[in-house]
Amino acid sequence: MAQITAAMVKDLREKTGAGIMDCKSALKEKDGNIEEALVFLREKGLASAAKKGGRVTSEGLVASYIHAGGKIGVMVEVNCETDFVARTDAFVAFVNDIAMHIAAAAPIALTREDMPADVVATERGIFRTQALDSGKPEKIVDKIIEGKIEKFFKENCLMEQAFVKDTDLSIEDYVKEMIAKTGENLSIRRYTRYVMGEGLEKRNCDLAQEVAEQLK
Repeated sequence: MAQITAAMVKDLREKTGAGIMDCKSALKEKDGNIEEALVFLREKGLASAAKKGGRVTSEGLVASYIHAGGKIGVMVEVNCETDFVARTDAFVAFVNDIAMHIAAAAPIALTREDMPADVVATERGIFRTQALDSGKPEKIVDKIIEGKIEKFFKENCLMEQAFVKDTDLSIEDYVKEMIAKTGENLSIRRYTRYVMGEGLEKRNCDLAQEVAEQLK
């Protein structure tokens, strides 16, 4: 059995738009042969997510999730192409999963492009100060900052976060899997997360952790 490397998975994913776990499975099935794995994914209908990306999504659902005790609430809008798919149990479950994930993971923005510029600037300033205070040479500080900013995006942008129910998947991967299953383009359009007493002196981070633990 050929060794399946991260580079092979990345290559197949870029060619197909399929999820990470689907790419790994296809490569294992085809003993590391990327071209055969690509055909395998197409046969299974998992390689079409990227091609559906330009199609209009004007249907869908707005779902809400309220954490036990009413301490955290989420509303999210997820779009699809047809009302038929929007009414399926699979789509409803998917939207509810997204709402629960948002409650647990507390993303700051939907994508890195949506991240407020002032938030990014503040984080850069903090990372620079930390690097300089730790004695790191000035010439490598910028590289350190870029690495930390990349991690910041992955931890705080909804589409890049690890899905709380399956941390091997990002939310983007989960969306692509649903695109493959439904045969329609899907998109998370917007969301709002409410925390009881937000802005007051409360342990909101503990509430988020509590939700995450219950979803595992």
